[in-house]
Amino acid sequence: MTSVVDLLETRCAAPFALLGWQPNIQQGKAKGLVLRCYLPEASAVEVMDAKTGKSLGSCQAIEQQFGVYELVLPRKRAATPYWLQVTHGKHQYRLVDPYQFRDEAFYAVHFVHSEPHNLYRQLGAQLIDLSFAGKTIAATRFAVYAPNASSVSLIGDMNGWDGRCHPMQRTDCGHWVLVVPEIAAGVRYKYEIKDASGHTLPHKADPLGFFADQYPSHASQVYDHQHYQWQDEAWLERDTQSLYQSAMSIYEVHLGSWRRKADNKPLSYLELKDQLIPYVLDMGYTHIELMPVMEHPFDGSWGYQPVGLFAPSSRFGHPDEFKAFVDACHQAGIGVILDWVPAHFPSDGHGLARFDGSALYEYDDPRRGWHPDWNSCIYDFGKDTVRQFLVASAIYWLEHFHIDGLRVDAVASMLYWDYSRKAGEWVPNVDGGNHNYEAISLLQWLNTEVYRLYPKAITIAEESTSFAGVSKPVDMGGLGFGFKWNMGWMNDSLRYISKDPAYRKFHHNDLTFSMVYHYNENFVLPLSHDEVVHGKGSLLHKMPGDEWQQAANLRAYLAYMFAHPGKKLNFMGMEFAQAQEWSHERSLDWHLLDFDKHRGVQQLFRDLNLSYRRCAPLHQLDYQSEGFAWLDHDDAEHSMLSFYRQDAAGQRIYVVSNFTPVPRNQYQLGVAEAGDYEVIVNTDSEHYWGSNYDIGALFSSEPSAHQRQAHSIRLKVPPLATLYIRKRSS
Repeated sequence: MTSVVDLLETRCAAPFALLGWQPNIQQGKAKGLVLRCYLPEASAVEVMDAKTGKSLGSCQAIEQQFGVYELVLPRKRAATPYWLQVTHGKHQYRLVDPYQFRDEAFYAVHFVHSEPHNLYRQLGAQLIDLSFAGKTIAATRFAVYAPNASSVSLIGDMNGWDGRCHPMQRTDCGHWVLVVPEIAAGVRYKYEIKDASGHTLPHKADPLGFFADQYPSHASQVYDHQHYQWQDEAWLERDTQSLYQSAMSIYEVHLGSWRRKADNKPLSYLELKDQLIPYVLDMGYTHIELMPVMEHPFDGSWGYQPVGLFAPSSRFGHPDEFKAFVDACHQAGIGVILDWVPAHFPSDGHGLARFDGSALYEYDDPRRGWHPDWNSCIYDFGKDTVRQFLVASAIYWLEHFHIDGLRVDAVASMLYWDYSRKAGEWVPNVDGGNHNYEAISLLQWLNTEVYRLYPKAITIAEESTSFAGVSKPVDMGGLGFGFKWNMGWMNDSLRYISKDPAYRKFHHNDLTFSMVYHYNENFVLPLSHDEVVHGKGSLLHKMPGDEWQQAANLRAYLAYMFAHPGKKLNFMGMEFAQAQEWSHERSLDWHLLDFDKHRGVQQLFRDLNLSYRRCAPLHQLDYQSEGFAWLDHDDAEHSMLSFYRQDAAGQRIYVVSNFTPVPRNQYQLGVAEAGDYEVIVNTDSEHYWGSNYDIGALFSSEPSAHQRQAHSIRLKVPPLATLYIRKRSS
């Protein structure tokens, strides 16, 4: 039974049984009411009737040293709204006591488990209106899930971070609730939690917090999601029926290092809105993919160790400013994809780890609950509360921030119990195998919910194994993702292009093998941040040869990538041949654009995006076999490739790549139709800092069949170059 001692020792789990209006029990009988309040810093308390404004009387201190006050009203029959006139030294202030709003507090968890989105609509800090003495007053309703805690107190700006002042009420389902009047957006708060044994844990940020401070406080902030007024109605109403047949060129960005100010501080969301969006438009990308913006304590994690799955990082500004960034992207016709991390979370004291003293969010067994690669906790995908928490986070970004897609990080680590573990370091599933059935079903549910609620959104899996059906629908036994990163293509093609041209003939299969399995999934071709960190060097410096050959290799490789079936993703800096390995602590090397070489690569990238978007053969049938055919994939001796891309109307773009520094004169290319042909992209052009090898302007077909085509043309193929060729319109 709750007692004043529980209150004084901050282990009160049922403050509504002790504070506010209570029956006045005398000799076993109820005689009126008693109003009890707990104000540790008060020297005097007077109770005021909120309807009449008259005093109901002055409270008496029953535990004056600790701040427990009572007003006994033996003739009062019904509880009425009140406020307190509190004296604290020489100061007085008015306080609307939160412990008269029991029903309003318990309302927070009435429907919380019926749908995942109810978590972020009811838990956390929700701004509400209270009916109080015939008027409406603002308040914030706090609710947090901590079923194994013995007590939880709200601490923050409203009470001087004093865990004695606002004990929360435990509900039967393990949530702790409290409504605090007159708390507005911007107020900082945390939870002071005691575990099942009564030990005080590190102060915890709100798992459902919408806004958070940076180090050292990491405090959550009350935030008003209704304040921002969106202007992207036209974008939300756009037609996305042909998404798989459309061009998708994604610019992967780390917001903290894309461009920095003179003092090396990162740009804000609003500065990025004004600088990044025009750049992306000029370069011709269709989408921006942001490395995780969810709140995270350590800059060096790049966002992949998040603690706030519902809060955009305050490193770059206010959540409304992040909304303004997304809004501006949409108004400019640019989609926004977020990296999202459901695989693991860090063990920082203010975060989810041992949240209520137990393994509430993580697997308890370290063979399942601790990730050796990242020294972080792994979510327990078998717990319904954790599953709802993760699905809620995913759809939260789509609802409140109008995000267009989620790229799900580290999916492979979720699918397998033995991922990055040795024998004896993992526990098999119920069938003795290594598949994590709980994670598989979670991912299926996640994708089902995302596409059910937001059919225009996309999900993309970073999955590096041959797990079957990652981008197949759930009802066909797949995981239900819209797309999958093609890590095999990335690894094979980078291994090939990094070889000296003299040895490439021995690795020709690295470039052609991707088409053996391409139609198994809806692939995105990624050249991501992971390829330019941890000693891997920049994309430019993966290329062999002298300065000219490095640039030529890069240009030829990028054009080959844009011609290969699948949507495209390139990390920032690759588009102008960033020379240094990427670091999150500094800006990209924008000064390189003072040099012709880097301006040339940037111009090629701009033109590749333009050609890719304008030419339907390069994207329309990415996932249909009639959209691609090899013309010659066997010329390993000369490291040459030729193929065509085709659209639904039968129009073709022919592609020839020469991956040696030797020009190929009189190269015979098979074509379907008689007529004149022209080059629309030549990576060796002087406009791109190429050698401008003379290839001619127009090529007339010959009636000689070649490469299974009825006609052919003769080309001069420059050294280390890729050409796009099409039939000239009559």
